Amino acid sequence: MRWTVHIEGGPMRVNHAAVCIEDRIYSFGGYCSSEEYKDWEPIPVHVLDTHSLRWTPVNYKRTDVAPFQRYGHTTVAYGDKVFMWGGRNNAVACDILSCFDTKTLEWSTPTVSGMVPYAKDGHSACVIGNKMYIFGGFEYLTDQYSQEVHCLNLDTLQWTFIDARGTPPSHRDFHTAVAVGNKMYVFGGRGDLNSPYNSQEEIYCPQVFYLDTTEEKWVAVNPTGTWPEGRRSHSAWLYKEHMYIFGGFNGNSKTHFNDLYRYSIKDNFWQYMNVGGSVPCKRRRQACLIHKDIVYLFGGTSPCPHANTRELENFDNNPERLIDNSDLHLLDYCPSLKTHCILVVLENNIDQSILPRDIILDIRTMTVPNRISRPINQSG
Repeated sequence: MRWTVHIEGGPMRVNHAAVCIEDRIYSFGGYCSSEEYKDWEPIPVHVLDTHSLRWTPVNYKRTDVAPFQRYGHTTVAYGDKVFMWGGRNNAVACDILSCFDTKTLEWSTPTVSGMVPYAKDGHSACVIGNKMYIFGGFEYLTDQYSQEVHCLNLDTLQWTFIDARGTPPSHRDFHTAVAVGNKMYVFGGRGDLNSPYNSQEEIYCPQVFYLDTTEEKWVAVNPTGTWPEGRRSHSAWLYKEHMYIFGGFNGNSKTHFNDLYRYSIKDNFWQYMNVGGSVPCKRRRQACLIHKDIVYLFGGTSPCPHANTRELENFDNNPERLIDNSDLHLLDYCPSLKTHCILVVLENNIDQSILPRDIILDIRTMTVPNRISRPINQSG
């Protein structure tokens, strides 16, 4: 396992949502703090070709049903379609289901039935079978954190409230959830000491829970090993019966992370992973998608390297001291011999002119910046 690629110049997005369909990664919405945020503009969509590592904007058909700009939403892939739910802009939160067809590049607003969840952001979503399960988030109608589970049948488009047994995770937002068989594993997130209400006394739970969707029961698993520190706005993915988490932020310790942990589903064991290569800088609110044996990490926001101690104590109140990222990182679980050789060439500045043309083209793919965003001014 190794971080193999670091390319700048992609979409500069924070708190966006993304899915992988076939060999393409679609990124929806989010914001960029250096740009004027227009609440009612149609949501931006970008697509990454996982072969060429090139980003392009998706010029979809702008109709009345195209969803408005937002952040803190979720997206799931189901066949060739992407279902997006929740999120908010600076004016309102959303409870409308939107569907993006990746073949026709058209948006639709399917008619749903059942008990629709309250509008929220910072919830999680994953697909188990033909159903999308969402958990938690922050509800703006009730002005409180949630610990509810709702389920949308993606064939019938009927919403159902899941009255699960057991002890659920505490009220929280900006946690992660991954699907493992018929179970939804939940980690991290931000809650409040006086939950479910937001009294600004934040708590960060490091426990792992899973929801057995067959029995509709919550279980706290109490793993062994070295637990990661509690955090929010991190990323999680599943690879070969292990849940991996990367990055995030703890508001109590004012700490951003770029650490990598894996949790063994089978052995109920946490392990810190010391991975070499071009490790991404500390960040939160990025997107991570796994395709085959490679994780694609992009975007998010990071602490300014030149901020002083007092500024570092108030990240959320000083957004100018955060830098939005436009980079793309690849974490390769099974790097080929060719990839290892290319990394040696790059790390040692070896003359490339004598290399075969196909190797030179591969090096360009791994190093040439995208042209969606201008490079970040790392001087702050």
